[in-house]
Amino acid sequence: MTNRKKNIVKKKSKTIQIITIILIIGLLLYLVFSNFKINNDNEKTAVKAYTSIDFVKNGELTFLSKSDEYISRIDIEIAEDNISRENGLMYRSKMQADRGMFFIFPFDSIQSFWMKYTLIPLDIIFVNSHNEIVTIHQDTIPFDEEGHYASTKPAQFVLEVNAGYTDSLGIIEGDKIVWRRN
Repeated sequence: MTNRKKNIVKKKSKTIQIITIILIIGLLLYLVFSNFKINNDNEKTAVKAYTSIDFVKNGELTFLSKSDEYISRIDIEIAEDNISRENGLMYRSKMQADRGMFFIFPFDSIQSFWMKYTLIPLDIIFVNSHNEIVTIHQDTIPFDEEGHYASTKPAQFVLEVNAGYTDSLGIIEGDKIVWRRN
């Protein structure tokens, strides 16, 4: 075989290798993105299936200023076991303005919440065992998988209300809560 023919065969062989690599990379990218779309569609279907979860009134909660002046009162749904605390307000498409989800933990510690499957923006209020508000995260972002909203001080209770609630009523850190079961 002449040198010219050998060079042509080498070039064809390299071209075939490059095309093969490009096809493999393209196939891998297709598989990755199609799997992402399938998973994303499954999550959206799951979210649609659960958006009709009804609020269950388990008690009432009153906000008081630092000087014990009445601010407001809401109905609360209580989450005090692992499953109800993990689910919280996930998959719910709405919540009335005078309602909230009240999480009870066994003792004061740094608490952290996320918004992965939460459809509505919330104010997250962290409260210590003395019923004092220690941290407020306003207007949290629905579906946020990156951000974790944590208390800046130990908290035993966490209250989720509609975004803007604390700002509209002037509820601040240092204010207090009083709550009771039905």
